[in-house]
This record gives sequence, structure tokens and C-alpha cells, in this order.
Amino acid sequence: MHIEKHGKINNRTLIIGAGMAGLAAAVCLSAKGENVVVLEAHDNPGGKMRQINSDIGGIDSGPTVFTMKYVFDKLFDLAGTTVENELNLEKATVLARHAWDDQGVFDLYADREQSTQAIAQFFDSENARGYERFCRDAGHIYETLKDTFMDAQRPGPLELGSRVGLTRLPTLWKLKPLSTLWSALQGYFPDSRLQQLFGRYGTYVGSSPFQAPATLMLIAHVEQEGVWLIKNGMFELSKALSRIAGNNGAEIRRHSKVAKIIVEGGSARGVELESGELLIGSNILYCGDVSDLPHKVTDKTRDVPAPVAQKDRSLSAITWSMSARTTDFPLSRHNVFFAQDYLEEFESIFDRGYSPVRPTVYICAQDREESENTLDGPERLLCLINAPANGDINTLTKKELEQCQTNMTATLNRCGLTLEPLQQVITQPSDFNKMFPGSGGALYGRASHGWTASFARPGAKTKIPQLYLAGGSVHPGAGVPMATLSGMLAAEQILKDRVLT
Repeated sequence: MHIEKHGKINNRTLIIGAGMAGLAAAVCLSAKGENVVVLEAHDNPGGKMRQINSDIGGIDSGPTVFTMKYVFDKLFDLAGTTVENELNLEKATVLARHAWDDQGVFDLYADREQSTQAIAQFFDSENARGYERFCRDAGHIYETLKDTFMDAQRPGPLELGSRVGLTRLPTLWKLKPLSTLWSALQGYFPDSRLQQLFGRYGTYVGSSPFQAPATLMLIAHVEQEGVWLIKNGMFELSKALSRIAGNNGAEIRRHSKVAKIIVEGGSARGVELESGELLIGSNILYCGDVSDLPHKVTDKTRDVPAPVAQKDRSLSAITWSMSARTTDFPLSRHNVFFAQDYLEEFESIFDRGYSPVRPTVYICAQDREESENTLDGPERLLCLINAPANGDINTLTKKELEQCQTNMTATLNRCGLTLEPLQQVITQPSDFNKMFPGSGGALYGRASHGWTASFARPGAKTKIPQLYLAGGSVHPGAGVPMATLSGMLAAEQILKDRVLT
């Protein structure tokens, strides 16, 4: 195939994928007057930020937490608007409700002092003092890495050291970046239940707290900076970004699955859709899972990031998006019901490749605005357990899924919650792999295991001219704000390269 005969459209960027990264890049580029076409394979933009219909309304069935608002303030400001103008937000006071058994619940609050008091009352004063030290150190990590790593183009270890600066390196080193999150937590919290609670920060990036680096403590500071609830659900965020990009001239094409990225003359020149349609542009921004990229690029001699090996993939999940009746437990918006043996849960997933028999269960109760409201009728719930990302080689049978649901229900019942599903849609790793090819169902790209994992993610710029990357499998990492940052960084790199050429 020779693309030259089709001519050239100058300054048109083709964005593959309308997840958070693709939409963020579209907002940035269109706000600068760039010609942007976003190609989305599915019915709606949003990527993993999706809704599933039920008889009582749409159920958020992807990300459920809105944090790092400053990222979106900056993005919306670039487009001449504000987050408050586009979204109906309410700042959460309760971050999550936690249960280990039926002997009471523990709420973690956005307010640090309130959480300290709650820990002293539910656990003891020694753990409360440990929490104060933990928060102080988490804040140091966040302030050290925010501008030097998260908000910046991907650095190598030496470059990161240069960005951090000699005066701050002792602070970072004192916080044991080579230690695991779990081992660090043992130095703050004598109570193993609090080790479990804050160990969940490893799962926020799809990783085991027993292998993830201690620097993930910074998530505690992120949450204290603010967790917001979006009226009508997180899906409103993707709708807002689509609307803003469209208002600035970006074209978002649904049902436009890209089959090939055409590389000719050493540069990315265009894409071919599954329909056979050929689109050309001056830049291609790929926002799918990087593991699928080698299957897309036509010139196999060119350097592209290698697929993530199965052993290095992040967590997948089994989810139940349901309308249900609940009794005997006072649900908050975000709820965690812990497994009795946390180590066994992650060994089952990462070492043996099986969903845990006794899983930790997360429930987002979408109709609970805060923890005190009660509901008489059915409500919308997203129930989730962690699972191995082997969806490209294994599909759970109906019987196996029923057993997983039985295991999930057993955890809930042990903690006092009775759940009566009325209508439900189950999504397993093989379903996620179909939605996001190449991932195996991994929801966060590469697992953050070991201190070097963060440097293994590719940056925005590839070795193929005019081909760029963004998304949850790219620097700075997974999660709504990180994927959004990756799209903004890719747009920044595209504009920078255009000036240089």
C-alpha cells in the first residue's frame, strides 16, 4: 500500500481511542486550533469509563473515584471553561467504609484529623500516631514526585534524580523507595487491618501491595487533597470531555475500529479502519493498550514497545453491575469488605493465576451520596473482586462465574451485608480483553511491581516519527487522572515536535 497517492492533510492528528487519554489529547489539541479526528471502536467514548444500563438507570461500571482535580482544572482551562461549569461536583467527606467482619465498620475520612480520631477510637492511639507519621511521609513523596515524575514527560532513573534535585534526594531515599508498600506499612501500623486498608493503594494501580513500591503511599495524600462525587456518575466526565473537544472542532467518530497503523518511509502516515477506509494525517496518537500496538503497525521492522508479558500484567477483575436490594449493612458510596488472608488473595492471582477463593470485595453504591442516607428500594451497585489478567487464554465458564459470585457473597455475608441481586451484568477478564485488545484483561497495563516498573512504561514519543502514545499503559500510569495526564503530555509532545520541524 502506498499512501502518497492519497495526498496529505497537514496538521491533522488521528487519535486512536476515545478513553480518558484520547479525549484529553483531543481537548488540548483542538483548543490550540489543531485538526483532530478521534477514532473510537465502541458505541460511546469513555474507554474503561463505561456505564451499563439497568431498569433503575445507568450503573458506573469502570472507574468510580474522581481525584487530582487540579489535572482537570488545567485541562478545562485550556479549553476556555471550568470543571464547575461542566460537571456537578460534591466533595466527599467519607473516603470509604471498611469492614473485616460483622463487628462494626471503620470510615476513613478526607479530613486528616477526623481520620486520626477515628483510628484512635476503632483501633488505638498507637495506630493513630502511626497514621499521622504515614500522612506526613506520604505528603513528602507526593510533593517530591508530582512535578518531577507524574506531571512530566517520562524520565529515566537518572533523569528523575536530576529533576528531584540533590536537596530532596535524601528525603526520598529516607522513605525507602526500594521497599514494598506492605513492608513500609508495617512500620506505621501495628494492626494488620490497617496494613490491609492502606495496602489497597497497590490495587489502585493494579498491583499487589506485597510487590508494589512504598512510594504508592502518596495516594493517601492525593485522597486528602480531595475526592469528589459527580452527579449522575463518572461517565459524565467522559461526556463533558467529548462535548468540549467537539465544541472546539474535534471530530469524534464512533464504530471506527482501527485495523492498521500505516508506516511508510519510516514515519506513521495514516490508519486503515476495519471497514477498509483509509485516513491520513500528520500525526497518529495511539491510546489503546501498548501490548496490541505491534499487531497494528504495518512496518514490522520499526521499533515499537514490546507487549507486556503475562507475568508482568496488572490486575484484571470480575465485576457485577447490578440493581439490588441490600439489608443489614449501612453502605456508604465506597465500601471495602476485606478477605481474611490478604497475602493468599494476591498469591492466588499473581502466582497461581486463579481468582481468590476468599476475595476482598469492593462495592460502589452509586445511589449513596454519603454514608448516612438509607434506601428502601433497589439501588445501583458495582461489585468487584480482583482477578488475574489471563483473559486472552482463559474464559471462565458459567459454573466458574457462579462460584466466584458465591465466594464474593460469602465475604459480604461474613461482614454482615445481605445482597439480593435483581438484575445484573457480569464482566470477566476475557470480556475486558475483547474490549481492550492485547491487554489480556489487565485494567492498568503493566503491574507496578518493583521500583523499576514505573520506568518500564513507554513515554509519549515512540521511535517511529509521527507516532505517539497515551493511555493507562503509558507513563505516568493507570487511573483516571494519570491517563488524562498521559493524553495531555502526548498533546504537548506533538505540538513541541511540530514547532521543531
